[in-house]
Amino acid sequence: MDPMITILLIAVLAIIVLSVFFSFFPVMLWISAIASGVRVGIITLVAMRLRRVTPSRIVNPLIKATKAGLGLNINQLESHFLAGGNVDRVVNALIAAQRANIPLEFERAAAIDLAGRDVLQAVQMSVNPRVIETPIVSAVAKDGIEVKVRARVTVRANIDRLVGGAGEETIIARVGEGIVSTNGSSNSHKDVLENPDLISRTVLSKGLDAGTAFEILSIDIADVDVGKNIGAFLQTEQAEADKRIAQAKAEERRAMAVAQEQEMKARVVEMRARVVESESEVPLAMAEALRSGKIGVMDYMNLKNIEADTQMRNSLGKPAEGSNSSDQGDSKNGR
Repeated sequence: MDPMITILLIAVLAIIVLSVFFSFFPVMLWISAIASGVRVGIITLVAMRLRRVTPSRIVNPLIKATKAGLGLNINQLESHFLAGGNVDRVVNALIAAQRANIPLEFERAAAIDLAGRDVLQAVQMSVNPRVIETPIVSAVAKDGIEVKVRARVTVRANIDRLVGGAGEETIIARVGEGIVSTNGSSNSHKDVLENPDLISRTVLSKGLDAGTAFEILSIDIADVDVGKNIGAFLQTEQAEADKRIAQAKAEERRAMAVAQEQEMKARVVEMRARVVESESEVPLAMAEALRSGKIGVMDYMNLKNIEADTQMRNSLGKPAEGSNSSDQGDSKNGR
């Protein structure tokens, strides 16, 4: 075999062996830790590889913690990493809390991180309070005028209540409830416009931060605006409803009147039918009277003459067909 090929094969094998060695034995990371004053053995780093733990994600935060004087050990960081936590963020939060003189232990910081909250952001909010702006909250005063209020809530993170405490949504909901309650108890919307700090004092006095992960420092009213006249609108709607009810009742009465009118017409027709029926019995009664001798022929003729005279007088008393009141008036003037 050619000596050059042999040398190349040996070089390639050496490179592969060194690559595997340095990937499995993080020598450079171990040297960096020793140079930073962190006592960690190369066997410990290899054991991390066997436990499927990335050594750099443990050693680098441990170097920062050691330089900051936190006094953490590698077992604490590795156990938090295996639990699914963010080791680097926890160490940064501990360093920030130490610089701000905020008492925070590793166990509490790890618990906050495992609870799903950003422990570093919480420490930063403890040092630099955060402003939460509420959406526009509409409330109606006793005079029926709508008042639209937008508030800014300055909160500071409460480290002791981060685990199990309510979040920002609860703060916003409670502040909105306080705004609605304050505006609703005001006699006039002008009182709210003249004294917007009344809302702040009322909301702060209710202790809205109880059971939350924050401490409310102040509530500032950013904007107050007058909305619709809800009272007049409701009165208009009520009047419209009353009008529809009255119309329905009037229609009901009209329908009853129409039904009663039709009933009376039917009764009139019925009575006329009875009259006609009674009149049809008169000739029979006359014939019976003639046969029985109760009336004579002359009495019957006199009765007919009386009926004829009555019909003649009725015909003379009626106006002629086609004539109107103006013609009758002209005839009277002609006379």
